[in-house]
Amino acid sequence: MCLFILAVAILLYVQIYRRGGEPTPYDAVEAGHMATQPQGDSHDGRPTNRLIHETSPYLLQHAHNPVNWYAWGPEALAQAKREDKPIFLSIGYSTCYWCHVMERECFERQEVADILNKYFIAIKVDREERPDIDEQYMIATQLITRRGGWPNSLWLTPDGRPWMAGTYYPREQFIDLLTQLADMWRTRRAEVEQRADQLAEAIRQVGSGAGVEVGLPVNQDLLDQAVASLQQAFDATNGGFGRAPKFPPHGPLRLLVHQFGRSEDPELLKIITRTLDAMATGGVRDHIGGGFHRYATDDHWLVPHFEKMLYDNAQLMRAYTDGFLLTGDRRYRQAVEDIFAWVDREMTDPGGGFHSAIDAGAVGEEGRFYVWRYDEVLEVLGKQDGKSFAEAYGLRKGGNFQEEATGRKTGANIVHLPGPAQPEAGLKAMRDKLLAVRNRRRHPHKDDKVLAGWNGLMIAGLAYAGGQLDEPRYTRAAARAAEFILDNMMTKEGGLLRSYRAGQAKLPGYLDDHAFLAEGLLELHEATGERRWLDAARRLADTILSDFEDQRAGGFFFATADHEDLLLRSKNIMGGGNTPSGNGVAVLVLLRLGRLTGQDKYVQAARRALASLSGVMWRSPRGAESLLLAAAVDLESAAEVIEASGPADSDARQVLGPVTVDLFASRLQVRAGQTFYVAVVLEIADGWHIYGPNPGVDFVVPTTISLVPNAAVTAGDIVLPASRPLADPVLGETVEIYEGQIQLLIPLTVNPDAASGPATLQLHLVTQACDEAQCLAPQTATLQLTLDIDPDAPRELTRYPSIFDSLGVGR
Repeated sequence: MCLFILAVAILLYVQIYRRGGEPTPYDAVEAGHMATQPQGDSHDGRPTNRLIHETSPYLLQHAHNPVNWYAWGPEALAQAKREDKPIFLSIGYSTCYWCHVMERECFERQEVADILNKYFIAIKVDREERPDIDEQYMIATQLITRRGGWPNSLWLTPDGRPWMAGTYYPREQFIDLLTQLADMWRTRRAEVEQRADQLAEAIRQVGSGAGVEVGLPVNQDLLDQAVASLQQAFDATNGGFGRAPKFPPHGPLRLLVHQFGRSEDPELLKIITRTLDAMATGGVRDHIGGGFHRYATDDHWLVPHFEKMLYDNAQLMRAYTDGFLLTGDRRYRQAVEDIFAWVDREMTDPGGGFHSAIDAGAVGEEGRFYVWRYDEVLEVLGKQDGKSFAEAYGLRKGGNFQEEATGRKTGANIVHLPGPAQPEAGLKAMRDKLLAVRNRRRHPHKDDKVLAGWNGLMIAGLAYAGGQLDEPRYTRAAARAAEFILDNMMTKEGGLLRSYRAGQAKLPGYLDDHAFLAEGLLELHEATGERRWLDAARRLADTILSDFEDQRAGGFFFATADHEDLLLRSKNIMGGGNTPSGNGVAVLVLLRLGRLTGQDKYVQAARRALASLSGVMWRSPRGAESLLLAAAVDLESAAEVIEASGPADSDARQVLGPVTVDLFASRLQVRAGQTFYVAVVLEIADGWHIYGPNPGVDFVVPTTISLVPNAAVTAGDIVLPASRPLADPVLGETVEIYEGQIQLLIPLTVNPDAASGPATLQLHLVTQACDEAQCLAPQTATLQLTLDIDPDAPRELTRYPSIFDSLGVGR
């Protein structure tokens, strides 16, 4: 049994990361419905349980169930141990459709509550408030069932080890299962304990990333592989990637936009614009009220899952801003404005923060708020305008909408653009009329909690769009939200809290809260030039380094050591739920701060993270786009490799785990017979070293560099830097090492008979990096340089004078 579960763990490790943390949906995945949010004692005869004292909208939705629910915490766990009862754990969120179906079918029923209350300690968790709990128990469900989704239903030992799991259960099946598991706990306890031990170990294996290589090269080949993977998965017919359900591909789009900025490859621009067009014209966009729904249930983006999430629209603000900047297409600019209008109208807290999500609709009514019958549109707009609108937006007399959960034809229409865009002025007036009528309908439930991380994403999207599009309304909204969080969601000691609702901020912030908010603050600093945003971002980054960094292996844990001790302390490497990776955004923030402040500690921590997570990027580029974007940003610039007076970029760069290698050529235009120089600068991360020359010592690999033989250039004697001795207690020898930053100088002479024209050179650098606990395998960096051999090349040395002057090579 144990070997089987561990084997499944290794298999699912790859699947989980390839999906980027998005659990496999249960049939129709998640949606939501309009649910009561009780604020006090019930006076209508319904029962009231202890969830009534919570602030989470999801927990409050269950406060009047007859189930004796507990919130996750010491009280519930202690009660389970005291009564020696297994725990039934139900994880969901307030806009989750199948969560509410299960509530209606099971948790509101007295016969179900009687069994749960008698034989189990029942615990409810809001996954949006406790993503750490959600992550590790979703791994358990995927290990047991080979799929996942919400509601996530698990049975635990009193100390929190899972032994059974599933997702949504119909009432009769749930009652039968509860009865069987209660009996199993009483009569087959040893089997339950053994299974719980095995699953806990498998969760630790998966969650810790066991078996993934570290210290692999972070280089252009890695990025090329990632882009090729996206090109292969691209749906050229419908836009986006892969098959239905289709989620807005935030990570791939941002990575491709960045790479297009470097390569100007028209194929990348085609992928970007085809995907943006498909989403912007499809039913996944709310054409009447603005913003985008969470995903499409079909391949061609017509039928949305009608839930609307803050984090999706935050990232789409940036994506459509980039689309406009790349193409000048005004439709993309309009999509940005429509997102802002929706956020400003429906998602902004009175204090300035942003609410989390809007439901798809009540159980049995999902999407009803958003869809239109043909005759209804004609009634609102008049016959002539109504027909024009119906033609422009693909409305049919018989409807085009089938319910996601049942497939039943409804006779209603999803508004979308099946053909070329119509004149905007007339259509806007029609949309405004329809919006006014729609707003008289019963609104779907809104989850009005303010989450620090999701607000950070929206702050970043608004500030980026405001700065790039010169739109001060966006920037002001971003600044107001940032002020709200800094004023209301910080402890007296300066710690960031995750969640705010009903005047109460609570729960220590996780990595994504700190990283996402820091990126938003840096975007605000860039858009406004105000120093206060940079200072606040820097404080968050310092907390990331002090409280979240894995000091031994690099990278960042999802929770601090002061958070609750769960089955494992995970790094949640791939993120989840279509939000970016906290590790990836943290690296981007640190690299940016290193550039803005000149503080090398930020850059070195970023590079340690990239080295430690390099195996994940190589193995699962789909889903690791945030990390890959960070790697691309780091590969571009050598600003942190050299002193401030040095050049802003190198001629070639490669990252070998904790060692960053940059090449600088004193000239690229050369004459036959001329001597020039190449400097190779190695930046070695704090706590690591590489080896210098150690004649007679065959158990370490010295750092060497060589020119691949060619017909154009010959290398002279290589000038190595001074090394220092290190008494190695493990080897029992004193060896010469390099630390910090070193520079190697290679004189190169163009052969007198070298042919004029371009000549490509390759240099191979071999090195082995070690710290106090481990030595990585020896690695080779291949650095490529293209010369122009020209008899009329200038003789003066003009490139990188600060480097070559410091190495004693005159002009």
